[in-house]
Amino acid sequence: MSNPRNIKQLLAEKKLAPHKKLGQNFLIHRATAEKIARMAGITEEDTVVELGVGFGALTQPMAETAAKVIGLEIDAGIVAWHEEQQDLPENVQLIHQDILQADFRKLAEQTGARVKIVANLPYSVSTPLLFKLIDHQDDIAWAVLMLQKEVSQRLTATINTKNYGILSVIFNSCAAIQTLMEVGPGQFHPRPKVDSQVVRIVFHPKPEKIAKLPDFNGDLLRKIVRSAFQQRRKTLVNALSAGLQQVNKDNILQALEKTAIPPKVRAENVSVEKYIALANALSKPLHSHYPLP
Repeated sequence: MSNPRNIKQLLAEKKLAPHKKLGQNFLIHRATAEKIARMAGITEEDTVVELGVGFGALTQPMAETAAKVIGLEIDAGIVAWHEEQQDLPENVQLIHQDILQADFRKLAEQTGARVKIVANLPYSVSTPLLFKLIDHQDDIAWAVLMLQKEVSQRLTATINTKNYGILSVIFNSCAAIQTLMEVGPGQFHPRPKVDSQVVRIVFHPKPEKIAKLPDFNGDLLRKIVRSAFQQRRKTLVNALSAGLQQVNKDNILQALEKTAIPPKVRAENVSVEKYIALANALSKPLHSHYPLP
């Protein structure tokens, strides 16, 4: 599968043209796939969940090390092709499923451990999938993801930069994120118009910097951060007043004063730690809407 000509011929023969709707860009460079599998840090005891199997470029090298690979693939034609070819190793379980519908809690129960994820994510589903990971972070150990470079940069962005936004704050409030490598368009078929990056997101064991953060209501934090960044040209107090309609402006001003956040700063000027402090300061006014667990 490392030859683009072979991929094109196969797709034509089996009528498996890449679906634009599914955002399919198949990884075809074998050495890159092997490097990603190696950098994921998979051990012989691991069961790995692959989101989007495609033609198995990542599946094969992962299966050489892992105890088991559970591959989820939405394309029925590709699933049927693998079943016909019987090309996947015996320790690979292929499941026809939309990755956005994956039940990570059930997978954790099935494997007896927090889920370990590897994926070459279609660009069209990367953002909703990232938020799904947040929703199920207690069931996930780590995820190694191939993402559009722009999305990856948002995950790792720091305060006072243009890429710092909702993903930056939410993910850095609960996970450690590391950029592993960059992958150019020429390593995919069809060739995307942008570069990609591979990132490692660690939820458990809890990273040291996350363990130092105070407890907070995740749903409330997300609501505050969304309100702040969806109107990022406004001052923070005005953006929050427009987005948090359940609480009055006086309460917002009091919370900003309590957390030493100047009301006239903008969303990108507030650190993750300050957003968490703000969520805790606003927890009483918004408690009825976002009750603590």
